Amino acid sequence: VHAVLTADDVPGRPLFGLEHPDQPVLATEEVRYWGEPVVIVAAEDPETARRAAAAVAVKYEELLPLVDPEEADDRGEVFRRIRIRRGDQRAAGSVIVEGEYEVGMQDQAPLGTEAGLAIPDGVGGVDLHATTQFVHADHEQIVASLRVAPEMVRSHPTGIGGAFGAREDVNLHIHLCMLALHTGRPVKQVYQRGESFTGHVHRHPARLRYRHEADDDGRLIRVEAQVILDGGAYASTTSAVLGNACYFTVGPYKCDNVTVDGVGVRTNNPPCGAMRGFGAVQVCFAYESQMDRLAEAVGIDPLEIRRRNVLATGDPLATTGQVIITPLPTREVIDSLVAMPLPTDDESNDPLRLPGGTGLTTSREDVRRGVGYACGIKNLGFSEGSDDYAQARVLLTPEGALVETAAIEVGQGLVNVLGQLVRTALGVGRVEVRHVDTSRIDSAGSTSASRQTQLTGGAVLEAANQLKDRILAQYPGDHVDDDGVWNGDELVVSYADLVDEGWVETTTFRHPPTEEADEDGQGVLHADFAVAGHRAVVDVDIGLGLVRVVRVDTAQDVGKALNPESVRGQIEGGILQGVGLAIMEELIIDDGVIRNPTFTDYLLPTVLDAPEVEALLIEEDGSWGPLGAKGVGEPPTISSTAAVVAAIRDATGLDLNRVPVRPEHIALAGDMT
Repeated sequence: VHAVLTADDVPGRPLFGLEHPDQPVLATEEVRYWGEPVVIVAAEDPETARRAAAAVAVKYEELLPLVDPEEADDRGEVFRRIRIRRGDQRAAGSVIVEGEYEVGMQDQAPLGTEAGLAIPDGVGGVDLHATTQFVHADHEQIVASLRVAPEMVRSHPTGIGGAFGAREDVNLHIHLCMLALHTGRPVKQVYQRGESFTGHVHRHPARLRYRHEADDDGRLIRVEAQVILDGGAYASTTSAVLGNACYFTVGPYKCDNVTVDGVGVRTNNPPCGAMRGFGAVQVCFAYESQMDRLAEAVGIDPLEIRRRNVLATGDPLATTGQVIITPLPTREVIDSLVAMPLPTDDESNDPLRLPGGTGLTTSREDVRRGVGYACGIKNLGFSEGSDDYAQARVLLTPEGALVETAAIEVGQGLVNVLGQLVRTALGVGRVEVRHVDTSRIDSAGSTSASRQTQLTGGAVLEAANQLKDRILAQYPGDHVDDDGVWNGDELVVSYADLVDEGWVETTTFRHPPTEEADEDGQGVLHADFAVAGHRAVVDVDIGLGLVRVVRVDTAQDVGKALNPESVRGQIEGGILQGVGLAIMEELIIDDGVIRNPTFTDYLLPTVLDAPEVEALLIEEDGSWGPLGAKGVGEPPTISSTAAVVAAIRDATGLDLNRVPVRPEHIALAGDMT
């Protein structure tokens, strides 16, 4: 054993946090959630380290945990409150529907757990290679806790197997650097699965209360909503998640009179933060449930009521009043869903095509089919006055054009898109994308909020264009390629000569400015928006409560699809996460303790659960992203959950106001009411 460190050994700031430093590097005096680190140990091998950690004696005085978010609100344990008031607060409609909804705690469940390697440089500094979505934010927090000069810490981007928001926050980063500097040796740490479940943030559980008022034709007159998010023990990104939840409480629909009260609370439950579609997922389940109920109350088709209220370019967002100036093809999304053919009835008795699968629990005659629809909307990029930017560098090397960036590739296809942009703009066919550490380039921001294609892509495109313009200004010609600069058929200067001259361009790209909301929640809060729609087809065995999601079709607003296959991959993966939240994925929390921190008990959709998917990409020029592209990663997850639950309601006739929908919510519905 080479080191045993506690809170007393933290050299600098004892707290860290992505938006607000409130979480101890190592707990002292009070442990606020189950699994919070108290001591870190470094040893020659993993087994010795675990035996040493098990030998640490910690004396605890057990306190009564605060686990109910509404009680936390009553006690003033609040991270943020949001108040939105728009239009006539006395406006009333002739048709009223009310509902209360609940969303469970979903985990990002990346297949690769958190891991890292810290290497001391021998002069008081350290190089960190760790799973992350935001190296510069990690760097800032590490430097503060180590109390060293910024240049003494180099945080390196690494390839990671999925993230979905779980790697936006610091977890093992400061611990690794402390141990490496204390021992003077490289230190490696890899979380086991149970440690991963407690070591990263999760999707916020939500309680939502809604009241929709419409006229006799189903046009929205007024929407009132209350949103409670359980942020767990520490702040993380609860403020931003609550912002999305509140500002998109009405969805992609017009309404002139809106009242929203939202709160993100502190409890002793596991900390929650960003997860794909953060905030927008929770409220979409509620507002789409409301739209279906409103359609039923008015007596019209669920898609027709959405058409009558559709939000489009030139309309004000229902909550903030911000006029949407970028493309928002909501009506085209809805019409595209209608035009997609439904699958034919399935008469097969193949167990893999029945609810329950190879468990051989269901007969075809016990199956009922349902169809459900949902639409969702979310902002793209950071909001509420954030200085959201990305820096990128393009230079010429003997091997071809080189892109340098700190943007994190998490499997979304960013590397391919950046290469495509450089080839398109600069004309050089050989392009390498290299992720460089925090000492070599400024921030590219977080790989989150569907922002990297637009922000880092925008920076790369701008750098490539400026580099080409400068080259052609010095060597008059009409284009650049792998051979050099050409003027018609004449080679003006060779590529090798350009390399020798050291051509390089570094650019920082910012999205259009946004602002903080006023006291009524009004203002230009978002830089861009994207909308998507989903239609789910499910088969349900009502007697056993088993569900098979047969098909999920989607139409999605993508701006310009730079790499259509990559976009479709994002859509299919996002839909499967939405299916997971709809019918199986939930961390079970009992008095603050996670009862299912393994993949044995935390159920994930497998390839056998994956529905057939048809995706239509709705392309429309006008966004500020490179060549008109929009971010595409989050919309597939936002409304797919609501569509699946709507389909289950269609098959069963049940209300189903909570996700995930468990078998007992269907089979025992009569006993649970």
